[in-house]
Amino acid sequence: MFLFQILAIAVGFTSFATAFDPQLGFNSFVEVETRSLDEIYQAALKEGGTLTVWHGGDEKTQQNGLKTAFEARFPGMTLNITVDLSKYHDINVDQQIATDSVYVDSVILQTLHDFPRWKSQGALLPYKPSGYDNIYPAFKDVDAYHMGLFIIGWSNTFNTKFLNSSVPIEYTDFLKPEFKDKLVLTYPNDDDAVLYQFDLIMKQYGYGWFEALLVQNPRWVRGTATPATLVRSSNSTYAATFTSSIGLFPSSPLNISHPVEGQFVTWPQTGAILKNAPHPESAKLLHSFILSPEHQNATGSWSVRNDVAPPAGYPSIMEMPGTNPTKFSEWMMDRAAVERLRFFFETRIGSAQGLSPLIDDLPISFPDLTILAEKYGHPTGTGHEAISYQYPLKSGLTPLRNPPFDTYQESLDFLEEETYQRQRLSGSKHAIP
Repeated sequence: MFLFQILAIAVGFTSFATAFDPQLGFNSFVEVETRSLDEIYQAALKEGGTLTVWHGGDEKTQQNGLKTAFEARFPGMTLNITVDLSKYHDINVDQQIATDSVYVDSVILQTLHDFPRWKSQGALLPYKPSGYDNIYPAFKDVDAYHMGLFIIGWSNTFNTKFLNSSVPIEYTDFLKPEFKDKLVLTYPNDDDAVLYQFDLIMKQYGYGWFEALLVQNPRWVRGTATPATLVRSSNSTYAATFTSSIGLFPSSPLNISHPVEGQFVTWPQTGAILKNAPHPESAKLLHSFILSPEHQNATGSWSVRNDVAPPAGYPSIMEMPGTNPTKFSEWMMDRAAVERLRFFFETRIGSAQGLSPLIDDLPISFPDLTILAEKYGHPTGTGHEAISYQYPLKSGLTPLRNPPFDTYQESLDFLEEETYQRQRLSGSKHAIP
């Protein structure tokens, strides 16, 4: 018994020693960025020109656009960015911190509750990147240890080819007979932002809404990109979802809406630089670049900055009806409540089934042709030039039609159909139904 008491005291002292209270520092140790992007760029090159970033998401290629834009803007820099579910990234960050073996420079995650904890542990680097003062106050730590870098939000997403006048606006619209067997939704017990969406809906409409939703026989899937992928597919019977984010200006055949009476989830995807990051200047360059007006204007969504104009046809994120982007972080902080809600849904629909969305082999929604072709073994050129290629079918199947194609969309449809047929004939359970 005495030994256990000693161990408990030792653990207590260890925890106390690793805690960190920045209050009495009065921000004297916070670096305020005064350099231009090009000046930070030169400092980053002197570090070796490479940085490692862990980014929350559910498709490996989701941040290819950021990598391409960053490396094009700063020649000689290499952005090694790994996308995985934020709830898995944070555990691995914890292990690096605990073992004093940090090799990640920057983390950009959905798990907003992690950042105050890491700050209290002294694990983050305080830094005010260019544009920090223009970030909405609710999106940034007052001591500049972490801050929102861009906005993500769910929307009602539907395939216009499958719907006539039944455009879903409110969450009660999804209970209409025409959506029977045509909904595909992310497991709420597998993604906290989706869980929060269900929490908001059921607080408004009650448990009866969820019972009625189950009668609609929705397909439950892992990952928030998967529903939009299935809804978009010409081979799919699914017409709509409300657990995906495809931007505010989707391409045909998809379209979006937001509820007028109900609430939809938005939040600032939050980033921080680890205190022991091996490439701090490179991480500073990335964060300053992401917050730059040039990049904020290119995201196709709302900005975390109050001096960047909102997307055409929309008010600013703080004035957008039907959403409060500050509430998700508050909700995430109550981990006991989140856990109870997660298990509530698990008892109703079961645990999340299937492979991780990062390895399930479903083609991503709105794929770049180059990425999709390479993913499924088709040679391709770059960009839209690929439509002129005569694709040899490595699967050995006979295509439904022969390339080349008249439009970019036709080439996408061809690759998607070819992939589906290959998976179907091989017996893959992941083939799109």
